Amino acid sequence: MATVVAGYPSLHLTPMTLPLRPELEGLVPYGAPQLDVEARLNVNENPYAPPPSVVDAIAQAVHHAAQGLNRYPDRDFVALRRDLAEYLLRESHVDPLTFDNIWAANGSNEVMLHLHQAFGGPGRTTLSFAPTYSMYPEYARDTVTTYVELPRQDDFSISVPHAIAAIEQHAPSLVLLASPNNPTGTALPLAATLEICAAAATVPGGCIVVVDEAYAEFRHSGVPSAVTLLPDTPNLAVSRTMSKAFALAGGRLGYLAASTAIVDALRLVRLPYHLSAVTQATARAALAHSRELQAQVAEIRAERDATVAWLKSEGFTVADTDANFVLFGPFANREKVFEGLLERGVLIRVVGPEGWLRVSIGTAEEMALFRAALLEVRE
Repeated sequence: MATVVAGYPSLHLTPMTLPLRPELEGLVPYGAPQLDVEARLNVNENPYAPPPSVVDAIAQAVHHAAQGLNRYPDRDFVALRRDLAEYLLRESHVDPLTFDNIWAANGSNEVMLHLHQAFGGPGRTTLSFAPTYSMYPEYARDTVTTYVELPRQDDFSISVPHAIAAIEQHAPSLVLLASPNNPTGTALPLAATLEICAAAATVPGGCIVVVDEAYAEFRHSGVPSAVTLLPDTPNLAVSRTMSKAFALAGGRLGYLAASTAIVDALRLVRLPYHLSAVTQATARAALAHSRELQAQVAEIRAERDATVAWLKSEGFTVADTDANFVLFGPFANREKVFEGLLERGVLIRVVGPEGWLRVSIGTAEEMALFRAALLEVRE
């Protein structure tokens, strides 16, 4: 077809060929179903909306921020980083921990991408252990980082000797360890984290061990956070999110605690002013009301433990979980079970090893719907 522009010769255009990177051809974007059903139990959201008092506080904070939207936000978001450091200090009693040890971004997904932009890239390797969070290979792919994934043990724990051997073999620049792990809910003992960090410290050129604690607030009592290891473990970074326990999935705020050297490296790769003034205001208001926002965490834990006990009593195999979700099975045809539940208004997730399904913990009413639907589908 010819396109005529005054003063220029006509152009004969052929159908456009996109110069898409070869490794992206045929792929579809990441995402889970977003369906309007009675019980949405598929993406590990907090089922409880923020209480009215917190909604009002966030609205006031955003109103104040909106009055200055003609100006760029604080690109280093120092006040927010101070608030996040104070929250971790209260929770984990780690001292010293200051804003210089904190990074934040639009969800922990962006934090992980920053880590790969800073420490990954062509000729470098990220190491992780499957089954685990399905976005990990995508961070590597997007930064042209080699991704090596080794299997977990039958109980979904990580064999430390095998992990150390893999570090020696592959010399990764990043090791990703989710604790609690998604989709299994498995927590990683601190002793295992320390041994893996020690092995990573011997990698020529350096290696960062990232413990992804997106579900940390749902741990059983007495299960410690890797944040407590930070003062004596300079190659450790601990990623967190406000999406889950803070009931702020729509706010998009993830953060990381690490040495100042790691945080400074992430500042090199972030886009300018990547956290909007509205995001910063929302997150700070939520942090100021953390106890109110997390009031239902104990209730979610109790509902999780009750769900585990019920599934076991019905003869299912259930992975030990310290998160706000449960992996269970096995099923000869998990897709059929998934569809049967969906027909009854219950949306869960087909994820993890073949034959397994994952259900997020909802309200007591939602979990009652899940139990009734599962019994019907199984018959």
